[in-house]
Amino acid sequence: MTKTFCLVLLVGAMALLTGACQQAEKTTSDTTTPTTSSAPDNSQVVTTTDNNGVKTETRTFSGNPRVSKVVVTTTREGKRTVKVYSPSGEEREVKSGSADPLKATGNAIADGAGFVADKTETAADKTKEAAKPVVEKTGETAKQVGQKTADTTKTVANKAATTTKSVGSTVTNKAKEGAKKTGNALKKVVP
Repeated sequence: MTKTFCLVLLVGAMALLTGACQQAEKTTSDTTTPTTSSAPDNSQVVTTTDNNGVKTETRTFSGNPRVSKVVVTTTREGKRTVKVYSPSGEEREVKSGSADPLKATGNAIADGAGFVADKTETAADKTKEAAKPVVEKTGETAKQVGQKTADTTKTVANKAATTTKSVGSTVTNKAKEGAKKTGNALKKVVP
């Protein structure tokens, strides 16, 4: 009877061990390996699913001044939470109805989370953008003024030359006439 009892005990232990191994295999197969994909606005999304069916999608931004990452968690029942993290580590939950955090731009997500943009940077950018057309117009106007000045200078120079020739011709002709008259007058006086 001890042999039978030992045999039953051994078979029972084997059954428990086999069941535990099958449970471990099932648990391992329920966990998915993380998948990585590219997303817009210089970001990447890493997706994982745990043993309880909770899906976590973490979108990490490279170089966005307002958002460092977004974590979207969806339970097996379909409950979804979205948390947004600023570069300084501040965490905010985004309410539903906002833009899709896995596809929207970082600035749209930051706006939805209530992260305020750096106003000095925005003002500087706007000032720089507004200054470009002014600089371009000033350059064009300077070219036009220079061209008109050159044209006017040529016109004045041509008129001055023409006037000088005209005055010179008139003076020369008057001098010739005066000399002839003087010569004629001298002939009359001196026989």
